[in-house]
Amino acid sequence: MTRTTLGGVIPANLMPFTADLEIDEAAYRSHLRDLIGTRGVTAVTTVAHASEVASLSDAEQQRALAIAVEEANGAVGIVAGVYDTGNARAVQRAKMAAKEGADALLIFPSAAWDMGHQARPDMAYSYVSDIAGATDLPVIVFVYPTTSGLHIPTANLVRICAEVENVAAIKEWSNDIVTYERNFRELKSLDKHISVLSSFSKALLPSLCIGADGILSGHGSMIASLHVELFEAVERGDLAAARDVATRIYPITKVIYEDPFVDGHNRMKEALAILGRIDQAHVRPPLQRITEAERERIRSAVAGLSHEVNA
Repeated sequence: MTRTTLGGVIPANLMPFTADLEIDEAAYRSHLRDLIGTRGVTAVTTVAHASEVASLSDAEQQRALAIAVEEANGAVGIVAGVYDTGNARAVQRAKMAAKEGADALLIFPSAAWDMGHQARPDMAYSYVSDIAGATDLPVIVFVYPTTSGLHIPTANLVRICAEVENVAAIKEWSNDIVTYERNFRELKSLDKHISVLSSFSKALLPSLCIGADGILSGHGSMIASLHVELFEAVERGDLAAARDVATRIYPITKVIYEDPFVDGHNRMKEALAILGRIDQAHVRPPLQRITEAERERIRSAVAGLSHEVNA
């Protein structure tokens, strides 16, 4: 990853907490080192969904980013999530990320969009352009599922990517293969290069076969090496190898992304605890720990891959 091009495998780290729900800095650093040291990982995303950004204070977000930059030490890039509601506050978060040494920004949609922003396309456009204009860092636009009120329709997404100078990539989480292909092909028709980073974690292989410049996913927090293996197999056109990797990933994917989706990152954290990568899978409210029965299903799913699942 460079400051102008984003690609390859970019896992989003989880955030370990102590029993009293403070950031477990030692476990966090260990988790980051595992990801940074995985061959083929080009960057790590922090202060994002997987790191429970909604529960992190301003000071905690800044500290989490600073630790990630320190641990990476230039070996891989660090992508900082910008998660807020209003333009002005989001701009301040972007400036903080630049000051702390982030290499790129991942712009989450504003919750204010959830009441019909598709009818007012300038809402998303101005949000992204204001944040992007606050620094010279490359920007990744986060595309939410088509079923979400936060989804950016293709026409507005193309406009944003074409016209906002330092928008360099999208995190494509539309969760709809038709929309994914439309977004991919429309963006690739632009004169400007826009990296399409698949976040289609429930069905990575189909999205990669359409085309992708990389993978950006919280799922990579536990299976980064498998994401690398899958991405590289597709890149070299080895469909048989890609299918083999997808088959090995499937049992973990199935259990992590079963309903309710809100527990997805909780389950990933439980998997890390089962694998001995963190001590306990504590989560901050309003998130709730999963049941013991579900924990057993995760234990069964990861048992066959314990030698190749990343922390």
